[in-house]
Parts: sequence; C-alpha cells; structure tokens
Amino acid sequence: MKQDAREPVQAIKQRRDGALRQIVERVPYIRHLGVSFDRRGDELTAQLSFTPNLVGNPALPALHGGATGAFLEITAIIELVWQGVWEQMERGGPEAQAIEAGQFPPFPRTIDFTVDYLRPGLARDAYARARVNRVGRRYASVHVEAWQDNRARLFAQATGHFLMQTDEDG
Repeated sequence: MKQDAREPVQAIKQRRDGALRQIVERVPYIRHLGVSFDRRGDELTAQLSFTPNLVGNPALPALHGGATGAFLEITAIIELVWQGVWEQMERGGPEAQAIEAGQFPPFPRTIDFTVDYLRPGLARDAYARARVNRVGRRYASVHVEAWQDNRARLFAQATGHFLMQTDEDG
C-alpha cells in the first residue's frame, strides 16, 4: 500500500518488518546458520551470530569458509528479494496488497558466486551488506562485503550473478 500521511509511522514500520521476517522465514537454512537481518529504512545488514559449530579451523579458531560463503550468498539473495518487495510496497496497489497477504516473488537462482577470503573470520559475530549493481527482468549482479569488528576491515567479499525468477518459471 502506498504510504498514507494519516497512517501511523509505527504501523508502516511493522508492516515492513513483517514482510522482511516472512521473506527470511521462507528459508530454514537461514535460521539453521543463525543469520538475522537488521532493517534501517530500505538498507539491510545481515548478522551471522557466532556459535562454536561455525568454526572450521579450531587452531585459530576461524569461521569455516563454507559458512562464510553461505552467509554472503544468503545476504545477496535476501537483498535482491527485499529490493523488489520494498519497491512493490512503496508503489502500492495490487502488488503491495499481495505482499501484505504473504505472496512474495520467487527467490532468484544463483548462476555463479565468487567469494574472496581476505583474512580469517574470527570466532565472533560477523556482519554483511549487499549492493545490487544491476537488476533486470532476468538477471541481477550483486556485490557483498563482510566484516566483524571494523567495517573498514573486511574479512570476505563476494560477487554473484543471479537468474531472476518469475511466477511462470516455477
């Protein structure tokens, strides 16, 4: 729905937070890995909450590369979906009503995803943000950066290309 000047800001925030929560809940692996999302306006920050089962090298200890890669890919996909949902909610009309009814667009499919491991991810929480470089009807390109204590000191980054699905694609 288009934002009505008479609608309380808190109601708009709750609707947006509810939509994000429903998107994330569609993927049980996100919960299994311990990833959550913090929304500030249209910007998402992903958080990978540290647990000992994420350690790949106990000698350091360091996060497992697979957990890091999955975290980055999840961040990219959720950002792509969220960007589309945000636009639909802002436009209003039938698309916004479909979102409010829990009818979300299909998740994009990964074409390729390249991770650059810049340094070991330490045994602590990690954060990531994705930037959509290009999105079209069929294809999207996304860049993701991950850090721990200092955003300027990345421990991993990734670039992914995705096939944008439509309801007809199945």
